[in-house]
Amino acid sequence: MTGNNIMKNGDTKNMGSSLHTEKNPTLAEVEPSSLLKLGIVASIAAGVQFGWALQLSLLTPYVQLLGIPHRWSSYIWLCGPISGMIVQPTVGYYSDRCTSKFGRRRPFIVTGAALVAVAVFLIGFAADIGHAAGDPEGDMAKPRAISIFVIGFWILDVANNTLQGPCRALLADLAAGSQSKTRTANSLFSFFMAVGNVLGYAAGAYRNLYKVFPFTRTAACDIYCANLKSCFFISITMLLVLTVIATVLVRERQFSLDDIEIEAAKLKAAQGGCAGRLPFFSELFGALKNLPRPMWILLLVTCLNWIAWFPFLLFDTDWMGKEVYGGKPGEGPEGKAYDMGVHAGALGLMIQSVVLGVMSLGIEGLARMLGGAKRLWGSVNIILAISLCMMVWVTKSAEHFRTTHHLAGVAGPPPPSSSIKGGALAIFGVLGIPLAITFSIPFALASIFSASSGSGQGLSLGVLNLAIVVPQMFVSVTSGPWDSLFGGGNLPALVAGAVAAAVSAILSFTILPSPPPDAKLGGSMGGH
Repeated sequence: MTGNNIMKNGDTKNMGSSLHTEKNPTLAEVEPSSLLKLGIVASIAAGVQFGWALQLSLLTPYVQLLGIPHRWSSYIWLCGPISGMIVQPTVGYYSDRCTSKFGRRRPFIVTGAALVAVAVFLIGFAADIGHAAGDPEGDMAKPRAISIFVIGFWILDVANNTLQGPCRALLADLAAGSQSKTRTANSLFSFFMAVGNVLGYAAGAYRNLYKVFPFTRTAACDIYCANLKSCFFISITMLLVLTVIATVLVRERQFSLDDIEIEAAKLKAAQGGCAGRLPFFSELFGALKNLPRPMWILLLVTCLNWIAWFPFLLFDTDWMGKEVYGGKPGEGPEGKAYDMGVHAGALGLMIQSVVLGVMSLGIEGLARMLGGAKRLWGSVNIILAISLCMMVWVTKSAEHFRTTHHLAGVAGPPPPSSSIKGGALAIFGVLGIPLAITFSIPFALASIFSASSGSGQGLSLGVLNLAIVVPQMFVSVTSGPWDSLFGGGNLPALVAGAVAAAVSAILSFTILPSPPPDAKLGGSMGGH
């Protein structure tokens, strides 16, 4: 998933970089890139997030249609945090040391985009491939389709981590150590994530998109599946176009072996000579060992924040289909109600993304108004906790409405009242406020707090990512059994998320240090 990476500017002694390849400028010669170039690179987030929005809104219902029970569907999402824990730090390490003539970050960005295209094809055509291989039709489990889907899903998460980490690292390189540029770059990244979310959720909410691609509906792929397949075609096209534009228009200089040796020597000195035969793991553990106290506190607050977020991100549209609309995956009246709820949830996520985009552009002003980034983060975590609690209230109201308005002889649950549906959509919209902060503030704080840790930006991205993927793994493993312990449904995980959000808010207010006044951080060796 995640979103979900950390930026760090190198030590003030590091060498800088520029678009000019004929010389190797010193830090004093490095200037931050223009806002236009930051925006071009950040726009890749729109392509990535378009596909991620489809994952969040449509894939949990999709895997249940393939025959995976609700209590096991959360395990499918384990591939995201596991690949994030392994792939992103590894890619970060090797992108810091890449000597390609195309630069340090761009080769990984292009590779990640190509892998996304392969993965999306496998996911979209999983039902068709499974049917051709002998899967049964109807509501029975489809083991071959599930296998293809899982393989594609793993490739997709590996690809997203291969792509997003270097993309954020390139933005940090382009900022050239300026805190203001770093915050601006993260805000732009968050804004384009919102743009991708809006487009992805809008596509997911449109129930007749498959008519644009009529070949997507087959004997093994019903309307819901065909819509998902059509959405993924648009996702691939959008991501590849944005990636080509960014990698062509924004250049990097070639990173030399001398640069690598200089950084390796500085890192070894910073870690007390701990760099050994396994440089990646020694640097990762060394970075953790030598993290300053503010960075450790940031990791703790981030960890709790994502424990709060992931139950919602995992089951948002499923919650709308089951708890609000009273349906369940499959055919018949209840299946129709569930499908209506999923599409209503996609509409809610689109509203949320609009709020996220607007909020992303106002983060700097709100932080100044509230007295700093830590107070802003703490405040929106309170909003997150209250919103997750309100989802319980909406659920109970919907259950009461179905009980009192069910008509004898009418198959299927009655649709929720306009006030219940409006309340659910309002919660989705309000959650766009804390989500914008989650996608921006932690990465900006990490850039500031870890400026003296001695590791490269790519590796540092992996350190913060650990505080994101570990709670995701925890929630993926425990949410299914936890929900089953209380009779099924999504409410137990949402309540646990509300508690985690409240604790995260308290820690943000009380022990998370405020960042120092704005100053130019250490230079970084990227492109303009």
